[in-house]
Amino acid sequence: MNTAVTGAQTRPLSAPSSTSAAAGQATAPGAASRPNVLSLSIKDQAGLYAAYMPFLARGGIFVPSNRPFRLGEQVFLVLSLLDRQKFQVAGEVAWITPAGTPLKTPGVGVHLPDDDNGRNLKRAVEEILGKAIESGRPTQTL
Repeated sequence: MNTAVTGAQTRPLSAPSSTSAAAGQATAPGAASRPNVLSLSIKDQAGLYAAYMPFLARGGIFVPSNRPFRLGEQVFLVLSLLDRQKFQVAGEVAWITPAGTPLKTPGVGVHLPDDDNGRNLKRAVEEILGKAIESGRPTQTL
């Protein structure tokens, strides 16, 4: 399954800054930071099956990553499916597999948003997977 999912990257949307560019003022403690960007390319149906999280209400995608995340953290997912479709969605971390978990790849599950982008991605994934969604084969999460 590791060969089917490639190109997972985690990077901040922009470089963190302790000053506001507009006002030159220090950022207030606890101020909201921009979400991290997760990038993932899924090359085949087996890789998509392993990454898809149908048990989440709006569906989700598991993204391999060694970076620490928090449940509920906002992220921006850039996803390429089978080199045919590209999606960009804002989502929320709903699953964490920490590094060192036996027999599992470290990473996060991104819960898809309740908007057109999230619904379009869920529909595309479920069309590609078809009845395979009901398979009992192991995935990256369960």
